[in-house]
Amino acid sequence: MSDASLADRYVTLIEQIVQTTLKGNIRSKEQVLQMLTEGIETGTGELFERCLSDRITAAQQQAASGDELKQAKAGRILRALQTIRSEWERWQVQNQVSAALESAVQQIVMASGTETEDPLRVLVRATDPNRSQPLSLSQWQQLGKRLKQSPDSEDLQQLGQGLIQGLESWQRLENHLVSWIYDQSQGQIGFEGVPGQRGPWALWAKQVNRLPPGGTAKQSHPAALFNALAMGQAPTEWAESQPTTLVNFVELVVILRCLQQGLVNWFDKLVYDSKVGAKLSIATFLGFSLIWSQLGDGWSRASFTGHERLTQASLQITLQSLRTFAQQSYFPLYGGIFASFTGEYLRDALSYLDEPLRQAEGTQEKARILTLLGSSARAMGQVDRAIEFHQQALEIARTANDTVCEIANLNHLSRTYVAQSNFSEAINYSQRAVILSRQAGDRSGEANALANLGFSEVFQARQLEYVEPEVYEMAIERLQQGLQLAERLGDRQSQALCCSSLGIAQVLADQPQAALEDLEKGIAAAQFTGDVYLQSINLAYLAEAHYRLQNFSKAILTGSLGMYLLEQIGSTSWRQTAGLLVVIRGQLGETEFQNLLNQEQRSIVGAIGVDGFDYVPELLKRYQES
Repeated sequence: MSDASLADRYVTLIEQIVQTTLKGNIRSKEQVLQMLTEGIETGTGELFERCLSDRITAAQQQAASGDELKQAKAGRILRALQTIRSEWERWQVQNQVSAALESAVQQIVMASGTETEDPLRVLVRATDPNRSQPLSLSQWQQLGKRLKQSPDSEDLQQLGQGLIQGLESWQRLENHLVSWIYDQSQGQIGFEGVPGQRGPWALWAKQVNRLPPGGTAKQSHPAALFNALAMGQAPTEWAESQPTTLVNFVELVVILRCLQQGLVNWFDKLVYDSKVGAKLSIATFLGFSLIWSQLGDGWSRASFTGHERLTQASLQITLQSLRTFAQQSYFPLYGGIFASFTGEYLRDALSYLDEPLRQAEGTQEKARILTLLGSSARAMGQVDRAIEFHQQALEIARTANDTVCEIANLNHLSRTYVAQSNFSEAINYSQRAVILSRQAGDRSGEANALANLGFSEVFQARQLEYVEPEVYEMAIERLQQGLQLAERLGDRQSQALCCSSLGIAQVLADQPQAALEDLEKGIAAAQFTGDVYLQSINLAYLAEAHYRLQNFSKAILTGSLGMYLLEQIGSTSWRQTAGLLVVIRGQLGETEFQNLLNQEQRSIVGAIGVDGFDYVPELLKRYQES
């Protein structure tokens, strides 16, 4: 049909609806929507929009005339036309949603008939939450039904069955999404604590297990994974030893995505304490990203048929999750992954999370994720790797015009070069960060830049053996400016960094008494943000300050805590604190040292548990033997 004849038809349709309205025969907006649905052809919306706009313009002109009778009628016509417009907008949304579902079906079906495309990866791409119009759960249900009915493709039938099973499992899980938090009186997501007793996994496993009452059949696939996580088994080991079908995999995709999104939505709504909510949301994003990355690594080592497909799809999902995370307002540009994890999960986290990024194009989200990995690598003592991450992130951020991310990486590079004892480069990067942050109006970036500049200058002065107090005073003044700015902004992460930097600088400048207050503030701020690394470094230097003040009991307490926490997150800095404790033990003697350690046992156990207290002598032994 030609545009002219179609336009005539649409003009007639609009007039028909208007006249029916004026006669009082339109009983609901649904009736208008139905008439539009039946009368408008797919792909001709722009033409209908033009016809409707012309009719509204004519009615407005008529309403503006001086004839009161005409004005009254034109007003009624305008109200009818506005109803048509609102239902037309609603029709557009519904049509777009329907088109998105139809497009997903067609892409997956077409992929099953080629050797170059994997329908599983196309399905993962079609259900990506980062799409401009992501599919809803009801559309997942429709997609599952359509694929399950595919007559000639077992792959498509399995994909459909997996979607349907996943949604059924999610219905059983939904009411238990956050109940475990109240049961345990704290919000952990299963990456720390006593195996089998903390986190939601054991509870969730019961909900997704499809065993009949008294049944002896093998537990469901999701239940097997959740039970493994509850007992502290790494997803890598589980995936390598667990044969997984397409149905199993897709069911996990649905369940884990729904759990992640549900938790993030719930944590984001903790209006009574938005900082706590943000911290738990960060933990959720990182936790689920890490699970998928480790599952992919485990399947890459498996031997069952089709395991390679699962590996690629897992890395794809990991990247999608990280990209969603990078778009959040609370993405921690100045924090590491240590805000959420302790223990063994940190050992290989960087490797697992780094792998999907190798397959990604240079995007703004990639720059932000690399920033996070870089700061975490530095904390673990992987200085060269951290510099590589931050340089990549810096280049991508500039290309993407993400100035805030660019400033963050200049700051991180400054801090990292301090760790490499390259203080001239550290000063260079921090000066650039100061200039750029002031130009861009990034006050948080400026606070960090001032802290890094003063921090770098103190270390350089110490390296060059400057003894003039004014050299240190100038650097410490910069640190104080950064801290004051962070306090005015209410930026707790920057406050933690500034307090830490100021306290460390005062220790290096042989001002241990002044350092105590700032290091204590730094510990409190780091605890609030959940940054275990920064908390640990503050404890380590607090031990140094107490040692210089000859307060050996406090030095042993803070040194033991700092050393243990640093070792637990895989940071090589624990050795520096172990060295200090060994020196103190040598000065006091073994008996007196042990007596003071026992005196502080209650405080140490309260912070890191009995196992942590017992581990302190083992760490000192490891240090001396290496």
